[in-house]
Amino acid sequence: MQEMMRLDANGKGSERASAQLRRLEESLLDAAVRRDGDRLRQLLAEDFLEFGSSGRVWTRKTIIELLVTEINFFPPAIEEFQCTFLSEHVALVTYRTVRTDSKSGERLASLRSSIWTHRDSEWRMRFHQGTRTS
Repeated sequence: MQEMMRLDANGKGSERASAQLRRLEESLLDAAVRRDGDRLRQLLAEDFLEFGSSGRVWTRKTIIELLVTEINFFPPAIEEFQCTFLSEHVALVTYRTVRTDSKSGERLASLRSSIWTHRDSEWRMRFHQGTRTS
């Protein structure tokens, strides 16, 4: 059954949909999901686009090709997660990822934003951007 988002005056939607989107974001930081091309195709919209923290632009095809061959991935922690519904079927997710570099011990943080669309009873990521912070 499709969940209808009820938006308040600030664009905040249902707690359940927000929690679901957090789980989906977390799943994309799971090494097993990242290596599973079929699962990635379920999560990423056909017209997916990413602006990476390196400045590179990734399409759905190129990011899946990268992720399925990725080795030595150490998932970061998610902090300051927020979900704002831009409409009944579109959500903007923002958060910070933090990890410690295994070689230098340096704390590395990035600001992350994703746009998710709800269609055919599923959420799919349409856009993602990562921006390194100092």
